[in-house]
Amino acid sequence: MASIVVFLQIGGAVALLLFGLGLVRDGITVAFGIRLKTALGLGTRTGPRAFLAGLVATLGLQSSTSTALLTASFLDRQLIGGRMSQIVLLGANVGTALTALIISMGIGAIAPALILAGFVASRRDRPVVSGSGRALIGLGLMLLSLTLLDAGTQPLRESGEMAAFLTMLNTAWPVALLFAAGIAAICSSSLAAVLLVLSLDVPTGLCVVLVLGANLGGAIPPAMVTAKSGAPARRLTLGNLVVRAVGCLLVLPIAGQFGDVLAAVPFPMTGLAVEVHLAFNILLAICIAPFAGPLSRSLERIFPEPEPNGDGAPQWLDEQALELPLLALAGASRQALAIGDDIARMLDLTRLAFTKNDASPLSEVSTLENRVDLHQQQVKTYLSRLGRDADEHDRRRSITILDYVINLEHVGDIIDKGLAQNVRKKIGLQLRFSDAGYQELDAMFLMTAETLRMAQTIFMTRDTDLARQLIEQKVEIRHREHQSAQRHLLRLREGHQQTQETSSLHLDILRDLKRINAHLVAVAHPILDEEGLLIESRLRNS
Repeated sequence: MASIVVFLQIGGAVALLLFGLGLVRDGITVAFGIRLKTALGLGTRTGPRAFLAGLVATLGLQSSTSTALLTASFLDRQLIGGRMSQIVLLGANVGTALTALIISMGIGAIAPALILAGFVASRRDRPVVSGSGRALIGLGLMLLSLTLLDAGTQPLRESGEMAAFLTMLNTAWPVALLFAAGIAAICSSSLAAVLLVLSLDVPTGLCVVLVLGANLGGAIPPAMVTAKSGAPARRLTLGNLVVRAVGCLLVLPIAGQFGDVLAAVPFPMTGLAVEVHLAFNILLAICIAPFAGPLSRSLERIFPEPEPNGDGAPQWLDEQALELPLLALAGASRQALAIGDDIARMLDLTRLAFTKNDASPLSEVSTLENRVDLHQQQVKTYLSRLGRDADEHDRRRSITILDYVINLEHVGDIIDKGLAQNVRKKIGLQLRFSDAGYQELDAMFLMTAETLRMAQTIFMTRDTDLARQLIEQKVEIRHREHQSAQRHLLRLREGHQQTQETSSLHLDILRDLKRINAHLVAVAHPILDEEGLLIESRLRNS
């Protein structure tokens, strides 16, 4: 009976730790998600910046797995390169180790204050404040879970059976490595496994081996999640898994000496497990970063890009479903999402041409625009033939779908006839934006891509909170566009030659991106209007 109680105490403490991690991740995403994603997308132009971007993103999201999946999505859309993405994950690994270091520094006494402050902040309406409040609650729960974990493992530390089990593991380090890897993979968190090791009284060499296993297991969930994703995402997560596995194999034979060296380091506020976690990931980053390019190229040969499918036939418009409105509307909705995916591809290709100063990606944009025009016309024709059994709810849903595909078609026109043409002009005339101007435009590209992803989600889920967040993001984009235009004019007055040469292009690209965002945000209007959350005019009452 006592063993069951101990198991429940440890399991509950680990569950509380993971729940706190989730709260921090969700809160930071709500409060600063778009800024984190923009920073990650912009911070990959050089190796050191890519490393720092991965580290900062992981410190914010409290999860290297989340950073890996976010980086994989950017890589899948060609927003960052393969070499830089591998360096981002090296930074993410160090970020996780720093998180463990911060949490284990004996600051558990402030957990109640963090939870109280977070509760007060989470009651506010502003997403930045409420999201930060949830993150503070999560951090407080994580600190509290360490206290519970220490108390829960106390009987184990005094147990003869546990001492015998640890002795057995100490004589079979490969088994210990796989054991810790399994725990980390089940928890989807190397941090949880490392903190569990920290709470146990284990020999120095075994401690190192268990931490190595936690690092190996932490790379497994991203590889599993991206198993059915595009080739670039699979390359990234598998490369990270290979890097960690190689690091573990190299350190495993000298785990005892490695632990002895670190045990001599004076870190009185932390434990050996945390020190090993941090030192291993820093050494791994130093050793692997110079070889990130060859690693990326090797993975490209193993996982080549599939041949593109140029079929223009609608995939989800089933003629036989027209007499069943529910099935017909579901098919039309899925076709609308496919149109949105084509728009996302057009936007990503245009940004790729903009950043690489290479017009070759734009050749696909016109092809995609023709397909968008064709498919949106097919959706309109399909819904106009909806069966007579359609009720008022079905008709309203069909109008929502029509509005969305029409807005997507307008976005496609803006990209093809506006953005892409301006990028072609930039490349053809060999124009260069100022560093500040380039950063502003690139950030707007990334924010627009994120707006599209949110719009796609809102279209299917009709989530009110996400719709409200999208409207608030539109306000931020409008402010950014205005500030960028103001800064651009200021640079003009100061006589910057690059600004003078690209003045028209800069303002035209800003205008086009703002128009695209306006069309995409329209998907949230009917949802918020039904809830009575919209006003007729932005004018204040006199």
